[in-house]
Amino acid sequence: MRVITFGTFDVFHVGHINILERARALGSELYVGVSSDQLNYSKKNRYPIYSEEDRMRIISALACVDFVFPEESLELKPEYIKQYNADILVMGDDWQGKFDHFSELCEVKYLPRTPSISTTEIIEVVRHKTPGKN
Repeated sequence: MRVITFGTFDVFHVGHINILERARALGSELYVGVSSDQLNYSKKNRYPIYSEEDRMRIISALACVDFVFPEESLELKPEYIKQYNADILVMGDDWQGKFDHFSELCEVKYLPRTPSISTTEIIEVVRHKTPGKN
């Protein structure tokens, strides 16, 4: 069974490891779409801290990940699912219900996020602790 998931994976932390390892445990292969810099800008009105190339390299270095590809558009998720013959789509439970319509293409599972950690919160903490940055 091939599992597919998507994410930005910026400022990599234990929550990322947790969801990727749990996703991989659901199948024999894990394919990961890493959001492109441009996609992140369009979603969050800011570029990631780490470049698309660096984020893809970090994810591809993980033992639980079999294949990494750039996610260029949110609208292309069904095409990625088909292109990579995914059996299961895994997303964090903060997306609960938002991808249920893909159940005609593959099984959809939402996994709990690691409590009390998020990239956005880490970035905000660093910004507020860095003198002269606001």
